[in-house]
Amino acid sequence: MTEKEIMLLSSGNGPGECRQAVAHLLVRLAEEADLLGLDLDVAERAAPHGPASAVIVLTGLGAAEMARGWEGSVLWRCPSSLRPKHPRKNWFAQVFRLAPAPAAIQIDPEKVEMQAIRAGGPGGQHQNKTSSAIRARWVDPEGRAWSVVVRDSRSQHMNRRTALERLSVLISADRAEALASQKTAMHDLHGQIQRGAPRRVFEGEGFREVT
Repeated sequence: MTEKEIMLLSSGNGPGECRQAVAHLLVRLAEEADLLGLDLDVAERAAPHGPASAVIVLTGLGAAEMARGWEGSVLWRCPSSLRPKHPRKNWFAQVFRLAPAPAAIQIDPEKVEMQAIRAGGPGGQHQNKTSSAIRARWVDPEGRAWSVVVRDSRSQHMNRRTALERLSVLISADRAEALASQKTAMHDLHGQIQRGAPRRVFEGEGFREVT
């Protein structure tokens, strides 16, 4: 059975600098997933200066180990680029592991925009260099959009089927988190940004990890 991990990146109630930290984290997570040969799909909650939060679905062997390596608070030490005279230099975000959504939603394939693209870009050694990749995009009646890119197979048909499966899981996870956020438990979770004993520490505009 393919490993799947669902993660929540949250800036909590923090200012724009914390949302910038979430944006940096998304880049780092994508880079690590690429190196490990994992598929990473993202649904962001947009806000000024960066995502307020993001739901990530990791798929592939080693997904659980990667998720465990990130779970916890993240500290970013950097002078504010939004408020240059602000004395604070410590900004926090939090990475949570979430339970899978009860069931993936069913999407009408006829309403999914499928676009064939070259299999370049991210994918590392596990990407297929010779076949066309598929970008799948679906928009709900409220106008919210989700998309995934699949490069796994030489068969465009297989890539389309995989894209539908991953899109369905991503949308289900994102909707489950959004619904839970309206309830006390998830609202409290977003507020649980730990500002002590961070799991990982980064510094500067280049978001360099401190080991």
